[in-house]
Amino acid sequence: MTKIFTMITLFVCSLLSAQTQYEKGMGNALGIWKDGKSNEASALFERIASVEKDKWLPNYYVAFINTVEAFKAQDKTKIPAYLDKAQKAVDEASIISPNNAEIMVLQAMLYTAWIVQDPMTNGMKYSSKAMEQYYKAQAIAPNNPRVVFCKTEFEIGGAQWTGVDVKALCKEVERSIQLFADFKPETPFHPSWGLERAQETLKNCGKK
Repeated sequence: MTKIFTMITLFVCSLLSAQTQYEKGMGNALGIWKDGKSNEASALFERIASVEKDKWLPNYYVAFINTVEAFKAQDKTKIPAYLDKAQKAVDEASIISPNNAEIMVLQAMLYTAWIVQDPMTNGMKYSSKAMEQYYKAQAIAPNNPRVVFCKTEFEIGGAQWTGVDVKALCKEVERSIQLFADFKPETPFHPSWGLERAQETLKNCGKK
């Protein structure tokens, strides 16, 4: 009986230790990214993902970081490599956590990055794919602030080309800000970004 109790205790302790290592690694990676070291953060998230094969968040952040870098890149020749890495990570995250609205938003952002890189070539190819992801995410999590804001932001971008009145879209941006105020991420590592960008978008909404 003592041996069984000891084995159970060791097993529980090992689980707690593993959880602590995961949380420590995620915290370190997010801290490195906050310090502006995107490549190092992406590499650390990749290492965490290779160990924590049942957790979608490490792959999510690999994809998120590389998508953000694609938007920022001054050298356009680097963008395909960023987005290819991001796509592989999105695919991995989707396998672990299917029907995840946060991952769908990220996939739509990735498509948008392709459009921004070359609107004439990629606009028709990826616009409908991005909207498809937003509609899926909306069906799953209609009150997720990132779903509401990112879908609306994409539609505002499209309105610049079509001449559609953005008044109703500006209202949706305002609604997303209210949703951000009430949103509570599941853990400190779950996505919580977007509020500042939504606030900035609202300031300029309809002015162009």
